[in-house]
Amino acid sequence: MIAYLKGRLAEKSPTYVVIDCQGVGYFLHISLHTYEQLPLDENVKIYTYLQVREDAHTLFGFMQVQEREIFKKLISVSGIGASTARTMLSSLSPQEVVEAITQEDVDVIKSVKGIGTKTAQRVIIDLKDKLGDHLEQAQISMPQGNSAKQEALSALETLGYSAKQSEKVVQRILKETPDSTVQQIIKLALKNL
Repeated sequence: MIAYLKGRLAEKSPTYVVIDCQGVGYFLHISLHTYEQLPLDENVKIYTYLQVREDAHTLFGFMQVQEREIFKKLISVSGIGASTARTMLSSLSPQEVVEAITQEDVDVIKSVKGIGTKTAQRVIIDLKDKLGDHLEQAQISMPQGNSAKQEALSALETLGYSAKQSEKVVQRILKETPDSTVQQIIKLALKNL
């Protein structure tokens, strides 16, 4: 397994990054939480999880070891795949995920796209006693870029929402709060989609 990559941040978006490690570009799927924590400079160390399936080898990237561990625990639950776990860590911070599970808050977990009542209950049952070490998490926000709307729409489409549906929600968010960052737009949109 590849434990981490250390190199130059060649490309980034709210759903993926490309890390150049001595001339080899690694494509990593990331959560919105990781995107918010990417450093402003080009050099980065990002922790990874390699998912090996019959049809693909997929790398997931995390700025913190704790987020990677929560991701690994989430995908160990029956009914939670890597895509759903990434969506969960994009909709909620790792701390919110841990708090929802340890406090048995089914509604918070159910609010994530792709998770129903039974799956939310299974997540709580399977992980309630396994997440005590992950209660401390800090959030770091990143300044807004010029294309906040486009980045948010791209991220929502990658997370499985239709472009037409996302466009309406994002426009409404920008109308109400025009100074929103990409992260704020995406989080608000995920709550309204």
